[in-house]
Amino acid sequence: MQSKEAILDQLYVLIRPYASEPIELCAETGLINEVGLDSVKVMELMTQIEDHFDISVPLNILPRVNSLGDLAEQLQQLLKDS
Repeated sequence: MQSKEAILDQLYVLIRPYASEPIELCAETGLINEVGLDSVKVMELMTQIEDHFDISVPLNILPRVNSLGDLAEQLQQLLKDS
């Protein structure tokens, strides 16, 4: 099973192109407020994440995801369950 830190490192690479301006990414970075993702970009990112991690991300987890750390925790659980 991948650690949360390993998942975060991979997320940083996937998310960086979506940032509206260069920002320092960390577990507490907010996806909407700080990265600037809108609903279309969130869906594009989820598609990339699914392809990268070879998992299916159910849309019902998105309300629980505010930060990169939240997303990493959800992905870690999905990877564990798959």
